[in-house]
Amino acid sequence: MSRRTLLNAFAWAGLAGAGLAVPARAQSFPQAFSSFSVDVSALKDKGLGPFADLVGAAALDELRRSFADRVDPRGPRLVLRLTSVTMTAFPDNSSGYKGRGGGGNSGHDALEGEALAIGRRGEVLAGHPMLAVLDVNTSPLTPNEQGRAVAVAQHYVRWLRRQI
Repeated sequence: MSRRTLLNAFAWAGLAGAGLAVPARAQSFPQAFSSFSVDVSALKDKGLGPFADLVGAAALDELRRSFADRVDPRGPRLVLRLTSVTMTAFPDNSSGYKGRGGGGNSGHDALEGEALAIGRRGEVLAGHPMLAVLDVNTSPLTPNEQGRAVAVAQHYVRWLRRQI
């Protein structure tokens, strides 16, 4: 069993536990969507407040840009449910040796969530859990957390576009 299959099974199990209808077998993602939205309620529940809104807005902007050629009013909605954002505390873009035992660890930012195709009656037609990781390329002296949050959200959506 692949990691993707296992994650997908866990996601569907979670949706079933939340009272949502789960198809007997997950269908492939539709190729066109009527609208896009981003749910950051899980991030807000973790106390991220306005930072969650920033990540959500960046993801929504990138969804509209990346999927602009896949809009069809007859299609389902594409909803991103973002559940976790991780940003390295001490970015280091030094150009030192990065092999085993060497310094120069650049760190990574990550965004985790799930893309859902939602039908007209609110049913989940397809789901795709995903974790996107982005190398941090900034100095500890100018950390730019907001810029990094926007970059990891854009990275997440661009990877999603390749996957579904």
